[in-house]
Amino acid sequence: MAWKTLDNMDLNGKRVLIRVDINVPMEDGRVTDTTRIDRIVPTVRDVLSAGGKPILMAHYGRPKGKTVPEMSLSHVVPALSDILGQPVTFIDGNYGEKIDALGTGEIALLENLRFNPGEEANDAAFAARLATLGDIYVNDAFSAAHRAHASTEALAKLLPACAGRLMQAELSALEGALATPKRPVCAVVGGAKVSTKLDLLGNLVSKVNHLVIGGGMANTFLAAQGIDVGKSLCEHDLADTARDILAKAEAADCKIHLPTDIVVAREFKAGADHEVLPADKCPADAMILDAGPDTVAALEAVFADSNTLIWNGPLGAFEIQPFNFATNAAARKAADLTRRGDLVSVAGGGDTVAALNGADAAADFTYISTAGGAFLEWMEGKTLPGVAALEG
Repeated sequence: MAWKTLDNMDLNGKRVLIRVDINVPMEDGRVTDTTRIDRIVPTVRDVLSAGGKPILMAHYGRPKGKTVPEMSLSHVVPALSDILGQPVTFIDGNYGEKIDALGTGEIALLENLRFNPGEEANDAAFAARLATLGDIYVNDAFSAAHRAHASTEALAKLLPACAGRLMQAELSALEGALATPKRPVCAVVGGAKVSTKLDLLGNLVSKVNHLVIGGGMANTFLAAQGIDVGKSLCEHDLADTARDILAKAEAADCKIHLPTDIVVAREFKAGADHEVLPADKCPADAMILDAGPDTVAALEAVFADSNTLIWNGPLGAFEIQPFNFATNAAARKAADLTRRGDLVSVAGGGDTVAALNGADAAADFTYISTAGGAFLEWMEGKTLPGVAALEG
């Protein structure tokens, strides 16, 4: 993949437009989780140290082309300034004059791009207006790269363009995990519904050696094989699709791993009475809420035999105890293997990050992506407009 990085650009004295993702959670006008801000720091600091003027561009929420005061990026400025260690100049509307007044070493943040309908429409005129504000374009928002918007695609074609440090790290990690991985490769795909991950499963069976299917998705595959899953979450109408995926995996020499034992309960609540049973012995009045210890032991052996692991989605109802057992145990095994240098582990997706954090395993993974949709679309083998615009 041919895309430039900050190392390929002469930034000295240049106005550097940096597309970032600081769509952070807020409560009572205050940022409650600074993870996404933390991750843009290396790019901003490198631009500053190279003599460039960072001009940050971002979206917040879904204002649908209208000015919505509570979605103003002005609310993010205090946290942004604090984390970057210097004041950030907020620019609302009158871009040109305020940017011309920026001094060397100063940082600016533009108002929510989605207040302008041209952003989500990938409007050429809006992109051209943005292009007049800078000399160089840097995309550091992999999490928005699956959208063809003015600030992620059209603008990249109007200025010398490159990837920021976060984008560079994301692309390198994903390229190494799927495009040029060290084999054997294992993928863990969990979550509630097969229907949301059909493209993902279809792509992975031709790319990986082992495919672990967990969570509610596994119930659909068990049912497709004639196993009674009781009152479990299950998409019975996708039985043919599940059988088709199993057949494609066999043809591609990809081994699919489903639960061999299960944890069942009659109630979906923390601490509910539960029991461990063989996967084909779910009572008619019970729900499968987690994989059992035999399944976990088998997965740990697969991880130990793999060189690369890609993880998206939990193995059970990880939000409530004790149904977080399988996810936690498997995640900790992956973390341990990674820490020892025996495994390259890449994970992404909202539930995945929460699950790995809950297992105290995230810190030891090789790379954790903060992207949701973009991470999934990359794993599905789709072309991401924001990445394609940087190539060449």
